[in-house]
Amino acid sequence: MKRAIAFIVVFLLLGGLAGGLGYFQFIVKPEMIKGFISKAPPPVTTVAVTVASTEKWTPKIRAIGTFRAFQGIDIAPQVGGVIRRLEIESGQDVEKGTLLAQIDDSVEQADLQANLATLKNAELSLERQKQLATGGSTTKASLDAAQAQRDATAAAVERTKALIAQKSLIAQFSGRLGLRKVDQGQYISPGVSIVTLQQLDPIYVDFPIPEQNLDELKVGQEMEISVDAFAGKMFKGMVRSIDARVSADTRNVLVRGEIQNKDKQLLPGMFANVAVLAGEVKEYVTLPRTAVTFSLYGNAVFAVVPAAPPAGAAQAAPAQSDQIFQSDRRFVRTGEVREDRIAILDGVKAGDRVISEGQIKLTPNALVRVDPQAGLKPSATLPKE
Repeated sequence: MKRAIAFIVVFLLLGGLAGGLGYFQFIVKPEMIKGFISKAPPPVTTVAVTVASTEKWTPKIRAIGTFRAFQGIDIAPQVGGVIRRLEIESGQDVEKGTLLAQIDDSVEQADLQANLATLKNAELSLERQKQLATGGSTTKASLDAAQAQRDATAAAVERTKALIAQKSLIAQFSGRLGLRKVDQGQYISPGVSIVTLQQLDPIYVDFPIPEQNLDELKVGQEMEISVDAFAGKMFKGMVRSIDARVSADTRNVLVRGEIQNKDKQLLPGMFANVAVLAGEVKEYVTLPRTAVTFSLYGNAVFAVVPAAPPAGAAQAAPAQSDQIFQSDRRFVRTGEVREDRIAILDGVKAGDRVISEGQIKLTPNALVRVDPQAGLKPSATLPKE
């Protein structure tokens, strides 16, 4: 009996102790922590701030294009044969009418001489028939036969001359040759390219434009073109023509621009960043790219507005109370991007102070401290758009 009473007493003591620990852990302790947190000053984040400014920009339609020769062909023979003369070097500039290669035409030259002799004999026969016909000593049929023979022989001469001409590969226009693909003495089949010929001045650039920009695009508009090979150099051109149809697959229209290329620096096939100057100069409110936070729910910026710091923060740092601001999240509508600046069409006015760095860790209405020394310096080489 005594042992049972002792067991019950010990059980009650342990239960009371466990209940007291649970009460402290789940009720008293959270209340204590909540009280400490409420008394602590809210955190103040140090950020970099920029001022929204206005800039005058000419509207531009940007696209990615490819250079194309003003005229560009593969030099290839119409007939086969052995190359007896090769008058070209890789990368050579040639004038219109220059002989590039000569295919062996000795057989055709011999045929030409034979046909010329036959033609001379046919002309003499025709002349005799005409004299006889004048005196009434021959028939009209004999005269017609002589005429037909002379004409057939003359046609054979012209055909042989055409075959000889086909074996002389001539530059059809002035331009620059590519890499030579054959050697002298080599047999070449019809249609096989021996070298390319490109007219490089002027040069075309072809690029696609979305159909929604068609109303802004006109023939004669100026263009600015940059290429990777010549960093920092801007080439000027103009819109030469616009395709007569819109692609049903991409909903883009193909546009062709023309650029003067007197130094022949631009080559067919090169990649081009194209900007068509479309419209009058407009004034935009701009910010650094880093000031805008992009998300699926909308683009936003954090502006800074004056705010008195909480009492605890003011007591802890009274000397810096004038540097404490409040973040104000604003959803914005963005526009064109140029280098490290972005146009803000709505949501920010010129002169507004906007956080340019450090906003990722902010929440709306958070306290911030402006650091005048903060801010990344732009790189000398900006990323390509």
